[in-house]
Amino acid sequence: MKVKTEIEIPDGINASLNGDEISISGPKGKVSRKLPSTVKLEGKKIMLVNNSKEKVNATAAIIKSLFKGVQEGFAKKMKIIFAHFPMTVEIKGKEIYIKNFLGEKVSRVADIVGDTVVKSEKEFVKISGPDKYAVGQTVANIKTATHIRNKDPRTFQDGLYEVDE
Repeated sequence: MKVKTEIEIPDGINASLNGDEISISGPKGKVSRKLPSTVKLEGKKIMLVNNSKEKVNATAAIIKSLFKGVQEGFAKKMKIIFAHFPMTVEIKGKEIYIKNFLGEKVSRVADIVGDTVVKSEKEFVKISGPDKYAVGQTVANIKTATHIRNKDPRTFQDGLYEVDE
């Protein structure tokens, strides 16, 4: 049994197919993603076809997330917290350098994924972009870079932590 769903493309958004990869562009940028279902583009509608209802629903959710990303964008905010050593965050190209973390001489480095934009403003770091997965992976890279090893995490609570906007 084939499950079919159609999704209306909102105004101001362009969609194109290249095999099983869909590219969606809008005012906030362009995002591409490989999809698990068969996708067909017919005018201002995207047709999804698969044997599994779960895959069709997952693909529809991914496409709607891409629409939201290119229209509104996704943003996360992290706060720089330190108790022992004053640390700074510097952005160079596609890398984030966390300097003086726990008094270390060597900077810790986190990668910026995709078209994500990172801005450092005093004690906050703002991460934004059209791709939800790239923004989330950039936040995860920062968390991984500031992971504390061989020290008691209850005492050394230094790091960059995600906060609500």
